[in-house]
Amino acid sequence: MTFDVLISGGRVVDGTGAPAFRADVGVRGGRVEAVGRLDPAEAHVRIDAAGRHVLPGLVDCHAHGDAVVFDPLVQHAALRQGVTTFVLGQDGLSFAPATTPAAFAYASRYFAAVNGAHPHVDGPVSVADLLAGYDGSTALNTVYLLPHATIRFDVMGPAERAADEDETRSMLRRVETGLSEGAAGLSSGLEYAPGRYADAAELAALCAPLGGLPYVTHMRAYGASAPVGVAEVVEIARRSGAAVHVSHLHGPASTLLPLVEDARRQDVDLTFDTYPYLRASTILAMVTLPPWVPAADPGRAVAMLSSERERLAAEWADRDDLWPRITLSHAPGFEWAEGMTLPAAAAEYGATAAEFCRVLLAETRLEAGCVRARPDEGPAGEESVRAVMRHPAHTGGSDGIYVGGHPHPRGFGAFARYLGRHVRELGDLTWEQAAVHLASHPARRFRLPDRGLVRAGQVADLIVVDPATVADTATYDEPRSLAVGVDDVLVGGVPVLRGGALTGATPGRALRP
Repeated sequence: MTFDVLISGGRVVDGTGAPAFRADVGVRGGRVEAVGRLDPAEAHVRIDAAGRHVLPGLVDCHAHGDAVVFDPLVQHAALRQGVTTFVLGQDGLSFAPATTPAAFAYASRYFAAVNGAHPHVDGPVSVADLLAGYDGSTALNTVYLLPHATIRFDVMGPAERAADEDETRSMLRRVETGLSEGAAGLSSGLEYAPGRYADAAELAALCAPLGGLPYVTHMRAYGASAPVGVAEVVEIARRSGAAVHVSHLHGPASTLLPLVEDARRQDVDLTFDTYPYLRASTILAMVTLPPWVPAADPGRAVAMLSSERERLAAEWADRDDLWPRITLSHAPGFEWAEGMTLPAAAAEYGATAAEFCRVLLAETRLEAGCVRARPDEGPAGEESVRAVMRHPAHTGGSDGIYVGGHPHPRGFGAFARYLGRHVRELGDLTWEQAAVHLASHPARRFRLPDRGLVRAGQVADLIVVDPATVADTATYDEPRSLAVGVDDVLVGGVPVLRGGALTGATPGRALRP
């Protein structure tokens, strides 16, 4: 037998949770042909995995790569961590389905500091066309969630109210069409506009046709207030029958884990993802603007930054605790300020932190991003991160944002940090558990066909990991530093990373459930 690729001499961590075992892995026709003692055998490409582990490709359950996944730097950052698949369409905001120029402009502009500008799409686009654009155009696989806020804006514009019956029916038709075109679930962002104006009844109605695919939500509340957010998630699950998946679950483990367990005891099919950091990253408008500013209508919002200047100043007068925790990640026209805290940049500009924030939001038309230190930073927060990731409902998600000159390091390091720090150094997960949490469990959750395991017949998304050296090198000061310890990766049986370098192959597919 001649293989396309033979990975020899490694320890296979197959994604089932069973103990790792010494075996060769033979790949032919894009799939795993055999696992066992195969060497000597003929192969067009041979990878010596002696002293290393062979795992199924990792699935990033929350990635903002919708527009930037075509960028070789982003592909390199993911592959060097062992990530072979991005789940896109997060937080209720992405490019499709947008049937009107206004809806596409909203989705593109409001989340420009998160998703970036799509290099190949500049107007209304269907889910089918968006997914077709990913096929064979990138080294990574992609999975796409239907973005609730984009659909809502397409039907209702920036309306700050619950949907009526006719509007809900119109949104439901878009959900049904998107699912038929290959979407893998529905996402919401209930701290963003206009998603935050939806109620549980609207969201449950849109979840009804998911048929076992997940409703993925950036909840309305996190941290100590997570009971509010989880209660709504549970209500939506009960009313719709949908499986639910909570994005970037964070807060005190003593609060979060009982909520998860209580929901699961009530037969709610609930899972979640986390990233192994304490700081967050998002758009500056979400962190700073009061709810009376219509952020879903940037034109009105920017005008109000001037007309309501005194009201804003009064509202921000007691926010001195917030400004030092904000570091600017993306500030078009103010690139000199990227990487600086808001007070430091304000001092350089010659204004108070509040006034500089107002100017920055106005001048960038809300297109500014930030990294934000949460109040739970510190040893207690770290212990909560570790406890939450050990739960069997856990999956990994970087929440990676690649836009701007100084992004959060999680896009370049989250999964390597899982493997290096939390598996090797701290023992929070075994290698066998890590393969389940980061590969096979996500593949089952999003119904990715024939992926997530190292087993004959499975699609050959495979990574070769050095267990002694795998580590993240990206930091808050140097956020774009590539991970180490993963030098060889196959996607669909095609080598996309060899010796730590991109091969230039683009076998990635938009995976339809």
